[in-house]
Amino acid sequence: MKTSLQELQQGDGLLIIDVQNCFSAGGSLAIEDADAIIPGVNAIIEAALREGIPVYASRDWHPKGHISFREQGGEWPPHCIADSNDAHFHPDLNLPEDVVIITKGVRFDQDQNSVFDGTGFAERLRRDGIKRLWVAGLALDVCVFASVMDALKEGFAVKLLLQATRPVNPAAGDEALRKMEEAGAKIIGN
Repeated sequence: MKTSLQELQQGDGLLIIDVQNCFSAGGSLAIEDADAIIPGVNAIIEAALREGIPVYASRDWHPKGHISFREQGGEWPPHCIADSNDAHFHPDLNLPEDVVIITKGVRFDQDQNSVFDGTGFAERLRRDGIKRLWVAGLALDVCVFASVMDALKEGFAVKLLLQATRPVNPAAGDEALRKMEEAGAKIIGN
């Protein structure tokens, strides 16, 4: 990953997706081995800061009784409830003070897996002069996948840092990687 990070340049942005307690060990929707990505994500953040590359971080921030929860007919257990410790960023994640936080999953009528879904994020990236996104975070087969696909549709180049992500389901993760690569994302570290 160090070699690829030497490619960071002006017009790049680093997007960290949903590295929150809910998806970490002991969280309400824990992803296997999710905590193992933290040192790599922190190294990526440090590299971005050294190069003056802006850092963006998304978070799931669901209201109680969210439509994505099983008791409401959704597919997930309750997780990342707004303002709960479960929804906070992982305590070992070293986000910079000037990180731009994108809050998603707040709508009552639909889930928002993608950081681009109804958030205005694409407009923010364009205003910031971003042409290419380096992407890391959770979960590879859900929110990372949806965000990468939407980034590509919005015209951004994408480099996915494979060692800095984990899937909910390994088979679904492999399928997501295949689809992202077919759509034009560059997978770094495979």
